[in-house]
Amino acid sequence: MASLTARCIAEGVGTALLVYFGAGAAAMTLMLAAGTKPATAFNIGIGQLGGLADWFAIGMSFAITLAVVIYALGRVSGAHLNPAVTIALWITKRFSAGDSVGYIIAQCVGAAIGSLLFFLTVGMDAVIIGGLGATTPFPGIGYSQAILAEAIGTFVLMLAIMGVAVDERAPPGFAGLIIGLTLGGMITVTGNIAGASLNPARTFGPFLMDWLLGSSNLWVFFPIYIIGPVVGAVLAAVFYDKITAG
Repeated sequence: MASLTARCIAEGVGTALLVYFGAGAAAMTLMLAAGTKPATAFNIGIGQLGGLADWFAIGMSFAITLAVVIYALGRVSGAHLNPAVTIALWITKRFSAGDSVGYIIAQCVGAAIGSLLFFLTVGMDAVIIGGLGATTPFPGIGYSQAILAEAIGTFVLMLAIMGVAVDERAPPGFAGLIIGLTLGGMITVTGNIAGASLNPARTFGPFLMDWLLGSSNLWVFFPIYIIGPVVGAVLAAVFYDKITAG
């Protein structure tokens, strides 16, 4: 097994790529729309611009990036790339507390770096118009509804992870493809509810950079993207263990 340092670096790099390309795709969607729809702002909601096709494109950006990172770095760190996944594996005694803390810090730092790199690549429009792909509940969606959507989406994602990556009985070679497509599907279906983060680090990076760069302060929504994903991932891992026991 690689050292904890090497594994944390892999987690940080992988999460940075996920945020750069995935959250970046969400920001780019809003920026492209702003070219033909004056006064478009990131907080009006992506689904109001082009409907489900926008969310499918964003979902596929996440899916492809996640699949690439799993195949490239999975053998180093397991490619959690998500604090909710790490916590679920710790709760089910598959991961140590010390390693979990290291992974979560690396994931959050990586997410912030990925968001910063997208800003440096694109410029201030990525912040002002695209919001760096930050996730917030959409109009008409309450706090508890957003948490529920995040929990359900992450539950399905974690079930896929348990079935094709964690379970030693799973056929080899399919983890990246299946997990990536599952994430893409969950984003497409639930994106217009709360942004389909399903990952506290994915939301942390854009929130932090938006705040530091003088755009919106969105921290009031951050508990949604901690509670929902963590609850969903833990429930899925415990459920999988119970239902497959014996």
